[in-house]
Amino acid sequence: MQEKRSFELTRREFLKSSGAAVALAGTGLSILPDSSSAQTKPVSPNEKITIAFIGISGRGSSLMSGFMSYPDVQVAACCDVYEPHLKAAIARTDGRAEGYSDFRKLLERKDIDAVVVATPPHWHPLISIYACQAGKDVYCEKPMSRYPAEAKAMLKAAQDNKRITQLGTQIHAGDNYRRAVEIARSGALGKIVNVRVICTMNEYPGGIGHPADTAPPPGLDWEMWLGPAPKRPFNEARFTVHRYFTDYVGSWLHELGPHIVDLAHWAMDPGEPKAVSASGGRFAADDISDIPDTMDVLWEYDGFTMNWIHTSCNSYNFDFGGPPDGGRRLGVIFHGTKGTLLADYGSHKVVSEGGRLKDFQPPAPSIPSSPGHDREFLDAIKSRKNPSCCFEYHKPLAVALDLAHISLRTGRKIHWDAASGRVIGDPEADKMTQPNYRKPWILPA
Repeated sequence: MQEKRSFELTRREFLKSSGAAVALAGTGLSILPDSSSAQTKPVSPNEKITIAFIGISGRGSSLMSGFMSYPDVQVAACCDVYEPHLKAAIARTDGRAEGYSDFRKLLERKDIDAVVVATPPHWHPLISIYACQAGKDVYCEKPMSRYPAEAKAMLKAAQDNKRITQLGTQIHAGDNYRRAVEIARSGALGKIVNVRVICTMNEYPGGIGHPADTAPPPGLDWEMWLGPAPKRPFNEARFTVHRYFTDYVGSWLHELGPHIVDLAHWAMDPGEPKAVSASGGRFAADDISDIPDTMDVLWEYDGFTMNWIHTSCNSYNFDFGGPPDGGRRLGVIFHGTKGTLLADYGSHKVVSEGGRLKDFQPPAPSIPSSPGHDREFLDAIKSRKNPSCCFEYHKPLAVALDLAHISLRTGRKIHWDAASGRVIGDPEADKMTQPNYRKPWILPA
């Protein structure tokens, strides 16, 4: 077990940490690990893959179970800023894994082939970038980013360091999405002019309640948990259900959008949007959270538009996905000139526009089945060919989700130049494409 270190590192200590890329104050230059020494050796098809887990509560614990089920995986290290979580994870490896409270120390190890990043979202970009620079392949939970500049930097780090990457959008691996993509791309629906993505639930009244701020529990490094996020007092809700706070995730669009909007993006393959408009707010929520309980987004692409429709105060889902009962209701609806395709995680159906699809037959399957999202990543580590949800594939979707939150914050339509990665004609909004991390953290160029 590594000794817990204080977050308040001296400048010399911080610069000596080879897992971190730290910009020198006022210069814009970076201190990066030496690329010749950072690269891990390739994994042969018959070798075991040595994996480390960074963030091992909740989602991280589930991912750990999944990866440990494969005989060609060995877990060498676990990292968490909360000691009880760390001890529990190490115990699951029968004590074979080494424990760390600082991910940078873990990344210094040359024997680790890949890391699984399942921290709260505000840590995803930095840890993924540092891992790529340290020569590790990266499986990162969604959302990929909260700001367009983060998505760009993550992809650059992966490409510059020739790393295999995978986003944790596990639904992408299911056959149902594949069949829906094939129908949408077949032309059977006619010209698709709009795709609506729906996410409804009812958490009113009460929500996550109003827990009071307290001292952090023993064994928790709250300063390191916050990391690049704004300084806040410890609150149990922030720690256990961080998805309800804009310091760590923008809204349910960042939380569930990577799963649901992924189907629309996969089928339409539109690249990054030309323009984005968003509106919403907290109209009924009465708990400690600060994310919007209602949010609508309109993305504009060449030849079609796409919508996000969300409320946390009513679970009706437009007669698709079962009757409202307060639970989550999800749906993706492709509107074509000849018919409509409706899909969720596990089902899909086609509705004819009058009699225009009366003889509809689904196209023959053309997208091969996935061996499973985790298995795709492991196979890719050995083949050195990126899996289906690598950073490169996911970046356009991540940018679309991130821009929607900028539009919501400014109250303005965002015009986007994908080639330059800049907002057109709105300096204030353009500045919001960059994160404003708490010192000493900074996004590598």
